[in-house]
Amino acid sequence: MTEGLDLVEPALPRPAGQKAAFITLAAVLAIVGTLVGGYHFATQPEILRIAVGPANSDDIKVVQALTQAFSQAHGHVRLHPVQTDGSVASAQALADDKVDLAIVRGDLDVPKNAQAVATLRKNLVVIWVPAPAKDQGKKAAAKITKIVQLAGHRVGVIGRTEANVNLLKLILKQYGVDPAKVEIVQFPASEAVDAIRGQKADAYLATGAISGRATTDAIAASTRDGKTPTFLAIDSAEAIAQNHPMYEATEIPAGAFGGSPDRPEAEVKTISFAHHIVARKALSDSTVAAFTRQLFAIRQAVMAEFPLAAKIETPDTDKDAAIPVHPGAAAFIDGEEKTFLDRYSDLIWWGLIGLSAMGSAGAWFAGYLRKEERHTNTSLRERLLDMLAAARRSDSAEELDQMQVEADDILRQTLLGFEQGAIQQGTLTAFNIALEQFHNAVADRKALLMNMPQSLQRTGTALRATGTL
Repeated sequence: MTEGLDLVEPALPRPAGQKAAFITLAAVLAIVGTLVGGYHFATQPEILRIAVGPANSDDIKVVQALTQAFSQAHGHVRLHPVQTDGSVASAQALADDKVDLAIVRGDLDVPKNAQAVATLRKNLVVIWVPAPAKDQGKKAAAKITKIVQLAGHRVGVIGRTEANVNLLKLILKQYGVDPAKVEIVQFPASEAVDAIRGQKADAYLATGAISGRATTDAIAASTRDGKTPTFLAIDSAEAIAQNHPMYEATEIPAGAFGGSPDRPEAEVKTISFAHHIVARKALSDSTVAAFTRQLFAIRQAVMAEFPLAAKIETPDTDKDAAIPVHPGAAAFIDGEEKTFLDRYSDLIWWGLIGLSAMGSAGAWFAGYLRKEERHTNTSLRERLLDMLAAARRSDSAEELDQMQVEADDILRQTLLGFEQGAIQQGTLTAFNIALEQFHNAVADRKALLMNMPQSLQRTGTALRATGTL
């Protein structure tokens, strides 16, 4: 009898404790794994496709330098250049959601889904008349000194884009010159120097950064016999900027294109427009903020290899800007960029609350499902107590043995319920006390029956059978 008790006591507390420990450990590991996995996913490098063109342009060179610098910096954002035929094609690629970023001219139609991230550079409009050759004579050189005098002359537009031709027409209309009375011819940037030397036009228009090589080389070719070209001022720059917000009134500084004497010798009024880096409106704020942060962080490093990178500026954040700024870029510029915890703290917090609620609901549901098991265990414990009382009155060793077999079965079912979590530690302790009392009662009764004469045993059995005892 005591051997049965010895088997019960050491084995009772272990299964439930071990199971609870395993469940707790699994839950903690699941939460930690989810958080680590989410952090790993959120910090994976993101590759952004950027449309830029045309081939061999300064824009291509800048983007290639940025792509290499981003890769070497091992930042969150990487770039994948997508070469196009020019700003128009780049804008269309962004409008069609084929790319994430694009380099576009500010004076062209910008896609509705585009928002500004940075200003790549400011482009000045330069209109000049080459110095006359010896065979032209001084009179011919003095013919064109103002834009209104371009009527009836041939004007060469440097660059293949139609946007520069439209820009010249806009300037001519501002001065009341009918574009139909001006012969406009286009020359690729690579052929501009030869066109100027071959005197294929009377005046020229070029756009680009003030330090752009194409414009500088073209103006240098326009200098002859120590005489500098004549620069035509756009005196109505303010009016053009008022009527067309994509342009700004500005000035070409004296000596901007080098030379001796300076080219130009004095400041010249003109207009400018910007090349922008724009992003899809649907691109996440965190991604654009990361790109903007990396862009301005590596700008100084790129300048050593490609000086045009020095022209990269923050976009206009005013509400009435020609191109609205992307919220992600605005957050970086205003110093309101969110960290990983700022972005996902609410999600993590609600996730933990959700897990806690799910755990509580699961525990309640599990308890509800074990309601029948607990009822069965209560019945078994009551049966054990009834057997305890019966054992103290029994006059038959066989009957006591049957009770012992039944008690073993009750013990087996109780331990199984404890392992499954249907029985708590306190309930198991109460059952253990009742079982111990039952074993003691059986042992005491068997000892009494062994010392009792058979006649008395039979008499007691008969009396109980008749209900007398």
